[in-house]
Amino acid sequence: MTSESVQPKSGPSRRTVVAAVGAAGLTVALTACGSEDKASDPSTEQGATGGGAANEEAGGAALAKTSDIPEGSGKIFKDEKVVVSQPAAGDYKAFSTICTHRDCPMVDLKDDIISCTCHGSQFSVLDGSVKKGPAVEPLEAKQISVKGDSITLA
Repeated sequence: MTSESVQPKSGPSRRTVVAAVGAAGLTVALTACGSEDKASDPSTEQGATGGGAANEEAGGAALAKTSDIPEGSGKIFKDEKVVVSQPAAGDYKAFSTICTHRDCPMVDLKDDIISCTCHGSQFSVLDGSVKKGPAVEPLEAKQISVKGDSITLA
């Protein structure tokens, strides 16, 4: 035998272990948040481009008949995240229903004003303009096609 004493090998300190576990947890949480955001983006794009099961035709999803959209107002299509309006007889426009302030979905439409319940912003569905803040950017315009009495997302 030798005169060397046997000493146990030291492992990581408790502080190192706690820091590593915390960092791993933070990584998992951030990855989960990022996954949700990425998962919601394609569905938003799919609805906006008409790639869903609602329409098998190329060129977009049939949303409504022209008679479904009141003149001087509009109609919200929640699943597609779009509002279609008729500012004047036979003139149809479409805008995103996602608030430009903090990306909240909007489903509250009265007359020609769509309101965000998150922070109170209001927009005109006739031209997408901001009527009341805190939002400062207008609603994103969406492309639609009107053929006969059918309104389709382009």
